[in-house]
Amino acid sequence: MEQNHQYVFIDFEFTMPEGKMKMEGFYPEIIEVGAVVVKNNEIINEYSEFVKPNRFPILSKRCKNFLGIEQGKVDKGVAFEELIEKLTSFEKNGKSTVVTWGNMDMKVLRQNCQANGNKFPFRGALVDLSMEYKRFFGDQNQTGLWKAVKEYGTDGVGKHHRALDDALTTYNIYKLVDKDKKYMEKHEPTKIGDLIDLSEVLNKFA
Repeated sequence: MEQNHQYVFIDFEFTMPEGKMKMEGFYPEIIEVGAVVVKNNEIINEYSEFVKPNRFPILSKRCKNFLGIEQGKVDKGVAFEELIEKLTSFEKNGKSTVVTWGNMDMKVLRQNCQANGNKFPFRGALVDLSMEYKRFFGDQNQTGLWKAVKEYGTDGVGKHHRALDDALTTYNIYKLVDKDKKYMEKHEPTKIGDLIDLSEVLNKFA
């Protein structure tokens, strides 16, 4: 991670339609946010909040069961406009690198901004860590966040599908990948001569 540069690790949870049934005009809306702001390898801010959806305020049974979020939580959540104000405030001192696991978070954020007439809150680079992970380790398929955690032999933070826990877990995976990438850049490939004594081999054929 670059010194004196700010990183925002973020995760959203969204509304879902009931089963495969299409709801007219439905689009996923943010109902929970978890964000971790990091500078110089230190967490300087954490933000966790439920968000009240505008278009479809009543959560589907599928959404409540899958995410474990109660209707009352989002009913008392902040307005989407307040969420955007908070996210925008993260970059009051300059652009940040925003890191998510997968590309859905930023897609849905853009869509929600357009639907509600709000300006997209981030000006800096957007990084999909799942693609970085895929490229670095040569995986054919994109790996889920918590599967990546297990592959590293470590533990996730808190509960899966809780926004702040997922944001913190994304930060932890980022640190591990960043450390491994630096190691690979500095580490010189082992030469075959380092593995075997070529003089002994040549003596056998002398």
